[in-house]
Amino acid sequence: MSHAKHPFRRMWHRLADAFGGFLNGLLMLSVAILVFPVTLQIVSRWTDVLPHYIWTEEMARFLFIWMIMIGAMVGVREGTHFEVDLFPVLSPKVAAFFRLVGSLAILGFAMIFLWAGIEFTKFAFNRTSELAELPLWLIHVAWPVTGLTWLVFLGERMLDDIDIMRGRA
Repeated sequence: MSHAKHPFRRMWHRLADAFGGFLNGLLMLSVAILVFPVTLQIVSRWTDVLPHYIWTEEMARFLFIWMIMIGAMVGVREGTHFEVDLFPVLSPKVAAFFRLVGSLAILGFAMIFLWAGIEFTKFAFNRTSELAELPLWLIHVAWPVTGLTWLVFLGERMLDDIDIMRGRA
């Protein structure tokens, strides 16, 4: 049965589309917010107009980490992260096969990010950052969230590629 006709697959696609849109908005917001502490750093370093804020460096680093991870999530969703076009135009079934092979490799990384990220977050759970005294788990949790998100988006893409290989899409 094609995913277009199966209610679960339609729901999964709608949820993945909505989550992908949310991530795109979050990515734009994080870039916009990142401009503020970086601008404060630059202005305070080159002029005496502003005092030298120390928290801006830590805030910029935290936002940058989340921005990278959200960008990686969006890249996997859109099929633009971890993929390289090596072959000329291929038939849909062959292209789906190669995407599936690539997705299996990304799946391995997703599992590592999820498993190791959980351990990484546990390690940081009772620690705080030096300058802003923010809980470090807020930064470390980016890794397992990224891994889990990759799994969700990869599941969707892999099912679609399997349908194409079977001639159902």
